[in-house]
Amino acid sequence: MKTSFLTVFLCTCFHFVFAQSVDPAKKYASLITLENLKKHLTIIASDEMEGRETGTTGQRKAAAYIEGQFKAMGLKSTAALNGYQQLYPLHKSSMKKSLLKLDNKELTYGTDYYVPVIYNADKKITADKFVFAGYGISDTAYDDYKELDVKGKVVVILLGEPKSGDNYLLTGTDTYSKYTYPGVTNKIQIAKEKGAVAAVIINPSMEFVNSSIANANSKSDTYYPTKSEAEGLDHMIISHKIVNDFFTEWPMDSLIGMAKSYAAFSAVSLPGITMPYSFEYKKEKVVTNASNVLGIIEGTDKKEEYVFLTAHYDHLGIKNGKIYYGADDDGSGTCAVINMARAFAKAKADGKGPRRTMVFMTVSGEEKGLWGSKYYTDHPVFPLDKTSVDLNIDMVGRIDTERKTSDSLNYVYVIGHNKLSSELPAIIEGANKKYTSLALDYKYDDPKDDQRIFYRSDHYNFARKGVPILFFYDGMLRADYHKPTDTIDEINWELYEKRVRMIFYTAWEMANRNDMLKRDVPLPLEDEDD
Repeated sequence: MKTSFLTVFLCTCFHFVFAQSVDPAKKYASLITLENLKKHLTIIASDEMEGRETGTTGQRKAAAYIEGQFKAMGLKSTAALNGYQQLYPLHKSSMKKSLLKLDNKELTYGTDYYVPVIYNADKKITADKFVFAGYGISDTAYDDYKELDVKGKVVVILLGEPKSGDNYLLTGTDTYSKYTYPGVTNKIQIAKEKGAVAAVIINPSMEFVNSSIANANSKSDTYYPTKSEAEGLDHMIISHKIVNDFFTEWPMDSLIGMAKSYAAFSAVSLPGITMPYSFEYKKEKVVTNASNVLGIIEGTDKKEEYVFLTAHYDHLGIKNGKIYYGADDDGSGTCAVINMARAFAKAKADGKGPRRTMVFMTVSGEEKGLWGSKYYTDHPVFPLDKTSVDLNIDMVGRIDTERKTSDSLNYVYVIGHNKLSSELPAIIEGANKKYTSLALDYKYDDPKDDQRIFYRSDHYNFARKGVPILFFYDGMLRADYHKPTDTIDEINWELYEKRVRMIFYTAWEMANRNDMLKRDVPLPLEDEDD
C-alpha cells in the first residue's frame, strides 16, 4: 500500500514537535523508580553490610558497592583522589604510661586520678604554680579568668557552669551552654589560650575515681583526630580526696559545694599555691582509614562550577549481636544519590548533560560526628567558592510517626531554605510546584527548634564554609530511629520515589541555571571542637 508524501511530511513534523516539547528534566526523573531504589537499598541495608559502621568491614563493603555503581553508570573519578574514594584517617589510642606527681608524691592511676586518652598527647610537663579558675569559663557574660594570671601555671577548674535561679547564667534559659557540653574541650582550649601549661579538673559529682571509668578512659574506640588532641592541653580528673590532701590552702569542700549548687565564683580572691607538679604521659596510636565515595559528571559551559548531591552511607554497625540495618538512616539517602547519578548520567549520554559539574558524594562517619563531610570540606577536591550548592539527603524513605496532619503521605521536611542564599526558596518551591506538589515543611528551620536538626547532618559542614545548602528529611526521630528495626520493610516506597524525584528536579535547576546561587544570608554557626 502506498503512502502519500503529505502524510509522511505531517507525521515527521508531528514527531519533531513532540520531541521538542518533551521536558528533559521529567524524562530523566522517570528513571528514578521505586524498583531501582528498592534494588539498591535491599543491598545497602542487607546482612552482608553489617550495619555499615565507620571504620569496619561493613563500611568498606558499602563503599566498594557504591564505587562499583558509579563506575558502571559512567561517572568519572577525580584525578586529585586517584580513584573514587577519598580516604581520611581515624585513630584508636591506648595509654602506655601515665605518671603524675603532686608535691613530689606519685599518685595512683585509677584511684587518685584518670586521664582521657583521646584529648591528651605524649608530653612531659613540670610546673610549680597552681591557680584556681572556677569553672574555667571565659565569656562576655561570665569570666572566671578576669584578673587571673595563669601563664606558665597549672589551672584547677571544676566541671559545670553557673546558674541564675532556674536558668543557666550564660544562656539565660534552662538549656546549658557549650561549657557543659562539650564542656571539657572548650575549657581546656581556653586554659591553653590563657597560657596555662596543664589543667587539673574536679568533677563535683565524682567524689571517688571509679576504676571502670578510669579504665575506659585509658583506651578509646575509633575516633576522628582533632586539633584538641594534637594541639590541646594535657589534663586529668582527680578525686576529692586528692583535692583536699594537696590543695589545703583553698576551701575545697566549700568550692565543690558551690559548684554542686551552680553558684558563681570569684576565683581571683583565692591565693595561688606553690607546689611541685610533674606529669608524663605516653600513648599508642593505631591509624586506620575510612572513606567518602565521589563520582562526577562533568558539566558543559559551566563545568568549573559544582553542584553536590550528598548522603551518608554509614550507620551503627552491630551491637550485642544485632545488626542495625539503617535502611532509612541513611540507606534511603545513599540510594537516592545512586539513582539520581544514574538519571544525570543518562542525560549526559544523550547530550542533555548538566551545565555545571555534578558531584555525587556519599560520606561515612556521619553517625560518629559528621566526620566524612568535615574531612571533605576541610580538604575539598573542588573549590568551595565554586560550589554552588549542597543538596543533602538524610532519611527520606519513611513517614514521621509524630506527624498528625492530613498530608502525612505527601510531605518532606526541607531544612536550610532561609539560610545562606535568598534564592533557595524560589527554586525549590518552583521545582516542587511544577513537578511533584509535595508539602514542603520548613518547621526545622525555626531558630527555636529544640532538636537542632540543621546542625545534625552532613550539609552543615558545607554551610559552615559558606556553601548554600538544602537538607531533605522525613522526620523519623522516634519509632525505629537508631534501632535494629530500621529495615526496608518499613520504607514507604511510593513516597520515597516522589521525594527523590523532587530532589532531582531541584538539582536539575541548580545545575542548569545561569548563575551560581547568591550567598547573601548570614549563617548562625554552631561552636565547634576542632
